[in-house]
Amino acid sequence: MTTDANPPADANPPAAAKAPAKDPWDLPDVSGLVVGVLGGTGDQGRGLAYRLARAGQRVIVGSRDAGRAATAAEEIGHGVRGLENAACARESDVVIVAVPWEGHAKTLQALREELAGKLVVDCVNPLGFDKKGAYALVPEEGSAAEQAAALLPDSRVAAAFHHLSAVLLQDPAVERIETDVMVLGESRADTDVVQALAALIPGMRGVFAGRLRNAHQVESLVANLISVNRRYKAHAGLRLTDV
Repeated sequence: MTTDANPPADANPPAAAKAPAKDPWDLPDVSGLVVGVLGGTGDQGRGLAYRLARAGQRVIVGSRDAGRAATAAEEIGHGVRGLENAACARESDVVIVAVPWEGHAKTLQALREELAGKLVVDCVNPLGFDKKGAYALVPEEGSAAEQAAALLPDSRVAAAFHHLSAVLLQDPAVERIETDVMVLGESRADTDVVQALAALIPGMRGVFAGRLRNAHQVESLVANLISVNRRYKAHAGLRLTDV
């Protein structure tokens, strides 16, 4: 018989109640973030900068040439600023990489220090072109996103915005862009931020699509979309069903 004032603890206590699963569409407020776009003077970068700024986000476009960045920012409007790449990276919370594949590695290597601690969103598609059309290239690291992760060990790298039409992004007459954005990354917190940024653009959804090791399939699919668009004279995107 025990003489303790308190009874002994249950040898087999009930299991702790499981926390409810997080709603995948419960995304963070990103309104306070500054988004930088490296390659913001090119068609894809300029289009993304325009759409995000039009939705009310604070946006900086970056270029190797500060003058070109300033000119692009003025043309985009909506309060967009234009800076040289390093300054753009330093002053941004999230940095979208939209540079040509040929300059991808060199650009990121030069900005390793400025991008440290940042969320870097790679939307570069390694493609080649010949008489048969576009075809996917396979970087040594596996994908452009994985190359970015290897070159930026102090950054958090995600991948997204690969399948968007630059023509639609830049057309002010287009109110909605009905498409899904496949988002890849290693951290749910980071992919949620990218999904939330995509959701700012009317008609667009960001959908988690796996870890960075799966980025090659997403990047290479752009070659198929180019073929679709050429055949049907379209600006095709993607829609994921039953999600």
